[in-house]
Amino acid sequence: MLDENHTIITPEQAITLHGLFVERVKRTPHTIAYRYFDMQKNEWLSLTWAQMRDQVARWQAALLQEGLTPGDRVGIMLRNCPQWVMFDQAALSLGLVVVPLYTVDRPDSVAYILNDAGVKILLFENAEQWEDLRSVTGQMNSVQRLISLDKITRHQEPRLKSAEEWLPAQGILLEERQRDRDSNALATIIYTSGTTGRPKGVMLSHYNIIFNAHSCLDTFAVQQTDLFLSFLPLSHTFERTLGYYLVVMTGATVAFARSIPLLSEDMQIIHPTLLISVPRIYERVHAAILNKLEEGPPLKRKLFNLAVEVGWLRFERQQGRAAWQPKLLLWPLLKRAVADKVLAKLGGRLRVAISGGAALAPEISRVFIGLGLPIVQGYGLTETSPVISGNKLDNNFPDTVGQPIRGVEVRLGDNGALLVKGPSNMQGYWKNPTATAAMILPDGWLNTGDIATISPTGHISITGRLKEIIVMSNGEKISPADMERAILHDHLFDQVMVHGEAQPYLVVLAVVNAAAWAQFAQQVGVRPDMPESLHDTRVEQQVLQRIAEQLKEFPGYAKVRRVLLLTEPWSIETGLMTPTLKIKRGAVVANYSKEIDDLYKGH
Repeated sequence: MLDENHTIITPEQAITLHGLFVERVKRTPHTIAYRYFDMQKNEWLSLTWAQMRDQVARWQAALLQEGLTPGDRVGIMLRNCPQWVMFDQAALSLGLVVVPLYTVDRPDSVAYILNDAGVKILLFENAEQWEDLRSVTGQMNSVQRLISLDKITRHQEPRLKSAEEWLPAQGILLEERQRDRDSNALATIIYTSGTTGRPKGVMLSHYNIIFNAHSCLDTFAVQQTDLFLSFLPLSHTFERTLGYYLVVMTGATVAFARSIPLLSEDMQIIHPTLLISVPRIYERVHAAILNKLEEGPPLKRKLFNLAVEVGWLRFERQQGRAAWQPKLLLWPLLKRAVADKVLAKLGGRLRVAISGGAALAPEISRVFIGLGLPIVQGYGLTETSPVISGNKLDNNFPDTVGQPIRGVEVRLGDNGALLVKGPSNMQGYWKNPTATAAMILPDGWLNTGDIATISPTGHISITGRLKEIIVMSNGEKISPADMERAILHDHLFDQVMVHGEAQPYLVVLAVVNAAAWAQFAQQVGVRPDMPESLHDTRVEQQVLQRIAEQLKEFPGYAKVRRVLLLTEPWSIETGLMTPTLKIKRGAVVANYSKEIDDLYKGH
């Protein structure tokens, strides 16, 4: 990628992740690095790169007081905020290994990660988190210091200090420590929120991450004038590499969103130019648009659908895949009447939206792209730092996850498994050589565990996951993820899981959308507030018809015979979802084992 202003820092210039930060401060010290909302002042504030450097120096000095040595592990359990970056950079500058934790993770999982990694320092945020952590402080055997951003009562915990009392008023800049930088040194251990079993610690070096971020710039360009809105947790590798380190590399600005509930409001305040998100956010916006259209007059729905249709034609023509059509003359009018109004809700300045972490349904891409918001879908794993592939704006096939990023090779292995090789591949799993050997083949290729196809143009399509393939008692093999995505097109359902391992037929467990359920139940003639209505035979019959409608393109053996409707959402707190919002299939099956058994009785 051509960098005319020479603002982009290369891996060779950075060497380490802290070297990247130091180089950024030297190049653009007075430009704004971060924007954040100060709750006490009730206003948005900014920090320049130079101001960030001065704050990082305070965290360096505080960490030095703890007597840590290079290679020691430290943990961050904060929402996205400038202090996340300050602590991370201070730790990396001292050769420490950063272990990020999800703020929404369960206390027993947090304790396991702290002990497994041997974390010595844990930075967390507030009293609410402390209430959860207190229940497992006896299990934090390796932790020598607990630091809270907020002031909280100690509760006879001598290891606990507030950041205010722990941090010195001023720090000493430690740039001279950059002389002995090692790009292959371990930078971070990131625990994958596995859908089965205990999480595994992915070991990534400084170079793993820097290479990955720099290679992504060939897929989507980032300018110094860009403004990111950061809301995916920084403990998620997708956000950390692209929404943090890549931003330091390019000198763009990051605004930290206040919360997911306030995301829509923040979009209209911040007016971001770039958005990094998982599909769930786009799905929510899409569902909200459709619900609003259903409540409005038919003419409004027709106009919206026409705008998407014409906008999609325009996109296909821009991609060189369609000829000009007279309908395209309608676009300026439809843009003003429909598209601009929708995109204004997203801040009105987005030039690209990046989707990753899971598959984004093509019809959702089609709506946003049709309205003029280019969504480029990518793909990766924590184990690959994380990006493997991505679509480019001028070569965008929304039903794929794009082509491999520069320097990354892909090929198909046994059973169509996608294999990856490149400088982004992890060093291995922390203290788990058996799991490492199962993931990384002797010839250096990493088995993603995802089933894929690769088109003649090199575009990758993920078609399933090896471990999630359902093998029915008749020998038929089903990819549940594909079916679940199709079923979720029906807005009656918020969450869906297909089950049928070693069984004669498939069943669906589905959490219903409260508003849609109330309307549907009345149409069927049952009371939505009565729990027994969920099991009414008339309800099940009509729900099965709706599911069949969504699955009509699937093979005949992919037929759902029974359904279990639920109103209680699956969540991280109940142990049925991972912190990255993936369904823990085994946990769901165990939780509803009796109900599932009933679905198979008498058949």
